[in-house]
Amino acid sequence: MMSFYFSRLVEIFPFFLKGLWMTVQISFISLVTCTILGFLLGIFRSGKNKALKWLIGVYVSFVRGTPFVVQVFIIFFILPEWGIQLEAFPAALLAMAIMGSAFICEIVAGGIASIPTGQWEAAASSGLTRVQQLRLVILPQSMKVILPPLVGQFVLLIKDTSVVSVIGVMDLTRVGWVTVIRIPEGLMVFSLVGILYFVISYPLILLSNYLERRMAV
Repeated sequence: MMSFYFSRLVEIFPFFLKGLWMTVQISFISLVTCTILGFLLGIFRSGKNKALKWLIGVYVSFVRGTPFVVQVFIIFFILPEWGIQLEAFPAALLAMAIMGSAFICEIVAGGIASIPTGQWEAAASSGLTRVQQLRLVILPQSMKVILPPLVGQFVLLIKDTSVVSVIGVMDLTRVGWVTVIRIPEGLMVFSLVGILYFVISYPLILLSNYLERRMAV
């Protein structure tokens, strides 16, 4: 019986590859979007505008304090009631961007906050504008603090893409659930799903470990 299930799994393996490709697409687009938004929010959160810092703080607290699946449901099922209708794929990307940017925002803001005040004062005394201070002095130094947890967050974001399967995105996890209906050997099916997630996450895990060792020197 086990050999029968295995042969069936081999037959539909191309279906898993399509799911893997969908997961890779969502992951890549989300990571780029989250990183850009997260850095912008983190820079503003570490700025001097108290009102803006407070608004970003509320946003970050709400996103980090609510389950990701609830955020996905709000975007896909609640927004249409307000006239905003999104297909499953763009809804998934929007949810990932909102969730990921909130976490990356805190990483970036923490990295900037780790830079001594004297560095800001030295940059300002050199005649640099606030933007130039950030770009030329503060951010290059803070990357030592930002990079290791940032890459670790990338791994978590890739795994969180599995949640978007609940709205019908045919990603790797969704393919697993559909396959279980055909092949009731759940352990075998989701072992394969786990292995494929590991394949795309492991290079980032190695990079994160390398950066932690490198930055600690």
